[in-house]
Amino acid sequence: MKKITFCLVAGILALIIVSGCKKDKTLNHTQVSAVNNFFAPADNKFIKLEPATGAASFEWEQASAEDNGLVLYEVAFDKDGGNFSKPIYTMPSDGNGLYNKLTISYKDLNKIADLAGIQPQETGKLKWTVMSSKGINVQKSSLSRTIEVQRAAGFSEIPADLYITGTATEGGDDLSKAVHLKQTATGVFEAYTSLKAGAYHFVERNTGTPAAYSIDGVKLLKDGSTTVTGDTKVEKIVVDFTTASASMTQVVSVGLWFAADNKIWFNLPYVGGSSWEIDNASIVFHQESWGRDERYKFMFTLKDAAGTTSTQYYGSTNSDNNAATAATAAAYYYMVPVNSSQYDYCFKFDHRADNGKADIKIIWTADVPAYTHVVTVK
Repeated sequence: MKKITFCLVAGILALIIVSGCKKDKTLNHTQVSAVNNFFAPADNKFIKLEPATGAASFEWEQASAEDNGLVLYEVAFDKDGGNFSKPIYTMPSDGNGLYNKLTISYKDLNKIADLAGIQPQETGKLKWTVMSSKGINVQKSSLSRTIEVQRAAGFSEIPADLYITGTATEGGDDLSKAVHLKQTATGVFEAYTSLKAGAYHFVERNTGTPAAYSIDGVKLLKDGSTTVTGDTKVEKIVVDFTTASASMTQVVSVGLWFAADNKIWFNLPYVGGSSWEIDNASIVFHQESWGRDERYKFMFTLKDAAGTTSTQYYGSTNSDNNAATAATAAAYYYMVPVNSSQYDYCFKFDHRADNGKADIKIIWTADVPAYTHVVTVK
């Protein structure tokens, strides 16, 4: 009987203890005060977000906890005019939220400015305030301040891939048919493609709801679109996310330049898909005292936005080559910018093409290992 009584009493005590613990979780030791004073930065302080290695310091008065214990802090950022109901960004203070100070890099502030819709190289305002808590029962300060930031030239986040889409493009406004740009350096993309009357913009991928970008003159902007008027033109488009810049250069013509004759033999029409092609072109080598000369390269005629015309030769990576054969590796045909020397950096036709015909195609899509061309002897 004593054992039963003891077990009953022990059980009751255990329930009281457990119940007490459960109630303790909602006691006032989780309550903290709101932050009542901000120290830095001063209201409307101007911050130029360069260099990216720079940093800004946010400081405020400590909040108090009912249990006199530690308080956790977060700094919340919002657009100018926002009320922090849905802040665009929050960040714990230094020391994983324990200190009444936040040291934030210009790189991170640049990202926050981007979220607020402030374009690269432009100036705009951000609001900030401080949240205090014990992990629950968050208290937002009734105070807020504004900082004015001037963004750096480049984008805070650079897409891994880039496409161009819209009614002005070869793929139309079907996102799955967007034209792929080739990445030529970190944050730099280019495409050789035609544009017609309509509108276009750039996207980070050709599925879903990707981030979008547009060109305004020589500036690369977040969101928006660019309008095209007039006749269809083939353009070299270069966008640089590191400087938030863009350029458009018209490709007026592309010709096969034959070295021995020191002139263009024929132009290759643009056929779409970042490619130029001519079929059944007549090939007749030049007779020299030492034999038949088969050297060639390509000459691009370009026109910049100001209307100035220039030429650029594209040839081999080697200053001299053997003649191509049926077994020549694909890399032989890779095309790179070369000088205007009459005989250097030329390709050499397969000797089977002499006094015959050939199909010649230049392929400058983003999906080939390097810009290249193909010669098919008939």
